[in-house]
Amino acid sequence: MKEMKKLVMASNNVGKLREFQALLAPLGWEVIPQSELGVGEAEEPHCTFVENALAKARHAAQATGLPALADDSGICIHALGGAPGVQSARFAGEPKSDENNNALLLEKLQDATDRSAHYVCVLVMVHSADDPQPLIAEGEWHGEILREPRGSGGFGYDPLFWLADLGQSAAEIPAQLKNTLSHRGAACRHLLERLKAQA
Repeated sequence: MKEMKKLVMASNNVGKLREFQALLAPLGWEVIPQSELGVGEAEEPHCTFVENALAKARHAAQATGLPALADDSGICIHALGGAPGVQSARFAGEPKSDENNNALLLEKLQDATDRSAHYVCVLVMVHSADDPQPLIAEGEWHGEILREPRGSGGFGYDPLFWLADLGQSAAEIPAQLKNTLSHRGAACRHLLERLKAQA
């Protein structure tokens, strides 16, 4: 059996880690969370998803000497001018809390008639900390924001993210279907195409 190539995941988010392990294992990558290798979280000072993802990937590769994969993702709400965007995980402040973020979002959209929203995921993979040509892949997932949470699956804003064509929230659909439809699934497919082309 071919030996798995090690890849450090520049995130400690268990939900993301599970998704990436499932998506990258068929390509021969063993995804290891940075916390297992003693790597702390990188600063994310930038206002764009791509800059933050690149900063996180370079930080993890520098600390471990391994290829690194980072994503920066979040939700952009049309009525809020694209917010919370890169601040999605910390929308309601520290400590990070999905419940508080969702409550704040509902409060801000209380009177909004336009409830359209989309998730964004930007993936960046570097083969080394000073890789001059990082692989960058992006995906979007469009829906709208419900007036109250539905479902117990997923994480983040999934209970509020309504998929009209399915008649369900992102927290009500099976994980396998979510991997296929989601912004992260789309970004990952683009990344896999790039990796296959390089192989």
